[in-house]
Amino acid sequence: MQVIKKHIVIVGATSGIAEQCARIWIQEPTITLTLVGRDKTKTQLLVDDLAVRNPAAAIKVVTTDFLSPKEIAHTVESICAATPVSIALIAHGSLLDQQQCQQDLALNQQTLEVNGISPVLFAEAFATQMEKAQQGTLALIGSVAGDRGRKSNYVYGAAKGLVTRYAQGLQHRFAKTPIKVVLIKPGPTATPMTAHLPQRGLAAADAVAGTIVQGIAQGKAVIYAPAKWAVIMMIIIHLPAFIFNKLDI
Repeated sequence: MQVIKKHIVIVGATSGIAEQCARIWIQEPTITLTLVGRDKTKTQLLVDDLAVRNPAAAIKVVTTDFLSPKEIAHTVESICAATPVSIALIAHGSLLDQQQCQQDLALNQQTLEVNGISPVLFAEAFATQMEKAQQGTLALIGSVAGDRGRKSNYVYGAAKGLVTRYAQGLQHRFAKTPIKVVLIKPGPTATPMTAHLPQRGLAAADAVAGTIVQGIAQGKAVIYAPAKWAVIMMIIIHLPAFIFNKLDI
């Protein structure tokens, strides 16, 4: 009997959380991983690490322009044409300083595009291909920052808020189909993206990745990682403005 390999695509594969997800998935005996990145050399280092963990795994590297709609569409179409996609994890992003984004509109634009526009373009491209195949799970990494705008990171939060609304729309679109859409909302996590922030209280990337991989396998619609953030953000979302506006968060 022919063994059907699971094909997982990770966009932004060298991000801290994505790397840890890849290290969990690579342990599966029959797995094909396609790692999509901007920097081929950096992505190849991850491939070398994963290959040691599972020499039998098929691992591919794809590089593309993450801000070009044309290139995104072509890249996703090529990946899906080669092998049907079981799971697509869209994980890339960057965290620029809020004050710098307020003072430099170019950095503001960059934050919105990298964390908001680019992920939803990838999501739409994968959604198109999964709809044709009538299969697949599309997982998008948003952030707890997208649940309510706060003065400390509202540019980044606005981009992640876009990802949240987009994922919700895709969930509604595919509600009566075999296609699953998973919205992932990590809390502050210790990764290279947050290296400039105080590290106390940040979640470990491998623990967050474990929660994500498990949640995707369970078919959850929304994954808070760690899970405590579901409660924390529910409180923050429902705080009246006259109380919320007094908080220094």
